[in-house]
Amino acid sequence: SEEGCFTVLKLFEHVLESDPLIDEVGFIHPSQFNLLDEEAGSSSVYQNELQPNNETSRKFWNQDHKLGISTDILVQLCKDAKHVFLLAFEEYKRHGNACNESQIENFSCSPGTPEIEVMRHSQAVLLLSSDFGTAWNARKLILSKKDQLSAFTEELRLSGLILSNSPKSESTWSHRRWIIKMISQRFSTPQVIITKESELVESIGERSKMNYRAWYHRCWLVSYMAIEQVIQELNKSKRWAGLHVADSSCFHYRRRLMLKILESLYVKGGNAYDKSEARKIWKEELDWNKELVERYVGREALWLHRRFLSLNWIIYFACNDSDVSPEPGESIIMNEEIAIFIDNEIHLLESSMTVPDTKFEDFQAQALHAGVYMLWLTKKMPELWRMVEEKLGTEKVKCVLSTIAQERPSLLHHLVNV
Repeated sequence: SEEGCFTVLKLFEHVLESDPLIDEVGFIHPSQFNLLDEEAGSSSVYQNELQPNNETSRKFWNQDHKLGISTDILVQLCKDAKHVFLLAFEEYKRHGNACNESQIENFSCSPGTPEIEVMRHSQAVLLLSSDFGTAWNARKLILSKKDQLSAFTEELRLSGLILSNSPKSESTWSHRRWIIKMISQRFSTPQVIITKESELVESIGERSKMNYRAWYHRCWLVSYMAIEQVIQELNKSKRWAGLHVADSSCFHYRRRLMLKILESLYVKGGNAYDKSEARKIWKEELDWNKELVERYVGREALWLHRRFLSLNWIIYFACNDSDVSPEPGESIIMNEEIAIFIDNEIHLLESSMTVPDTKFEDFQAQALHAGVYMLWLTKKMPELWRMVEEKLGTEKVKCVLSTIAQERPSLLHHLVNV
């Protein structure tokens, strides 16, 4: 019945209010409630108060700050939550007039202000439908009038709870960025919040593979990091990246951190980062990347990362000893250090082009990625092409081009100047 449906919504909101430390939410098939009871060792199921305690009346499961919602009520519960939220939001926009019980029908108003009602009902809606933009905008409208840091940290907690069930929700990640901007503008940005945000993305990355929205959020956080925190993040994320070599998002994050280091080299005054330290970090990243390339054969993400490392190594460390940032398109002047570096890269190309007589496609992929990498590097710096020809010889150069032509002819046409 309609009255019963709204009762379930009130019960849902009661569960949320009774356990403010809930840190994970999920949707559960009704048949799984008994199994959860057995694993927990006790019954932690909320029943509809209007129905007897039986299997069909089970709606919610809550224990150890974990909340399960029965899948058989999701559609109606979400519909009712949106309906009540929209009515409450209309009341709020009318400057908090008294609640109109005839409009809300069987869902009686709690003895709270329209603002409280909007926040309560929008929370219920977003836990069921995380990309409902009107609810997020309503919360922004109310939070923008707050001047307590606790209100924004609580909002981070709620959005984190929503991400536990919807880790790829673009609206939720966007809302977190809005919260951090507000905190930064009004209270300054506590570095502990940035650290926790970075850790949140990493933990979500473990459960939600190839989560580009989460990693984009982590890259966005870099702009709020001091250089010391950037170095810490590089060290902390290294192990994770080494265990997830096929996930390009993590390496993209490392590139963003390293770009922050490059930016800090040309800061005026005493805040500039020491170039010798930056050079050491870059060299260690290059060596580590080479180890991964040789250990994990055929992983394109590693070769893409090497493009970034090699080009910036040559521009910023091998051929530019001044304190002035290099101009875009500035000609590369070949020197001994560049020659040694390119010679080592050619040796890496030669070893990667060796395809054993096996059925594993990874070796063919390794040869392709190596060839594309070297061709890309010479396209960025035409001065290197003659060196590649001299080191490899005409036949091996033809072999490299042939490998690319067989697998990616359009790419070869794009990279080679006919």
